[in-house]
Amino acid sequence: MLRAFAFASAAELVDQAARVAQAAPFRYLVTPGGFTMSVAMTNCGRVGWLSDRTGYRYDPLDPDSGTAWPVMPALFLDLAGRAAAEAGFPNYDPDACLINRYTAGAKLGLHQDSDEKDAWSPIVSVSLGLPAVFLWGGKRRGDPVRRLRLESGDVVVWGGPARFVYHGVAPLKDGQHALTGAARINLTFRKVF
Repeated sequence: MLRAFAFASAAELVDQAARVAQAAPFRYLVTPGGFTMSVAMTNCGRVGWLSDRTGYRYDPLDPDSGTAWPVMPALFLDLAGRAAAEAGFPNYDPDACLINRYTAGAKLGLHQDSDEKDAWSPIVSVSLGLPAVFLWGGKRRGDPVRRLRLESGDVVVWGGPARFVYHGVAPLKDGQHALTGAARINLTFRKVF
């Protein structure tokens, strides 16, 4: 965990995320099982992550507009690359940045990020706005789970042998933050191919 790694650039990161959302608005995806996710999501980069009744996948086109996802901002790429290098993963070049917006009660259940063909490169996760409790498990769903409080500007990086660790986010508590109001924004960078 890289505490406050993105703190100095947090306001600009939030601004860039808002610009992405103007071009590709936040939406609530449906899982293959038919459940609507409580976290609103959009993407930028060469591909975007999607979920619907047909399954989980990456696609170069936003299905809502039929156009390419917005280009990943240079600030995003720089931050992701520096964070990955700090954690021992040099030359990181993510294909996708998932932008998640959490409001009170929104959560992300324990899961593995396993839709990527690159099974070694790290996930880089940047927290902005309201604090959250990150759930960090093991390689099996039933392994013990640690609860880690994340503040705005904290970055978590995991890859290599830890790449398929189960993780999630506990329900977000109600609150207000100077940068994001009543929300938490999370940038999740992934090397897909």
